[in-house]
Amino acid sequence: MSELPLLPPPSPFAGEAPGQLFGVPIPLAAAFKLAGTHIGNERARIAMPSAPTYGNSRGDVHGGVLAMLMDCALAGAVRSHDPARFGVATIDLTMHYVAPGQGEVIALAVCERRGRLISFARGEAYDSAGKLLAMATGTFKLLERTA
Repeated sequence: MSELPLLPPPSPFAGEAPGQLFGVPIPLAAAFKLAGTHIGNERARIAMPSAPTYGNSRGDVHGGVLAMLMDCALAGAVRSHDPARFGVATIDLTMHYVAPGQGEVIALAVCERRGRLISFARGEAYDSAGKLLAMATGTFKLLERTA
């Protein structure tokens, strides 16, 4: 079994305004109602509620929506050491779709290696019953925020 289900501490950004994700304004987070519930210790957890508009023709969560969620979760893990100070730019994101799913999706991610500028993360997405839906790896450039 993977280490990913271990949760980081609860987010110090609890109750953020829509469009904020771990202290950083991300309009896409508002559009998909993402909630960054946990961050720290090289890990992040993001919940995405169920919505019919997130589905494909079969009513399952669309693969592109899962990719967006995993990109946000992996980025959160990469900046978990100082989430309000850093943003990231995605250099590479690789997705592996394991099973179709419906309903709320939880993304768990861990930063495997953080360099001065480049960091690497991996993560998994689960439905509310705990079924693995997707796995992802990503490479990110850390960007210090100026505002």
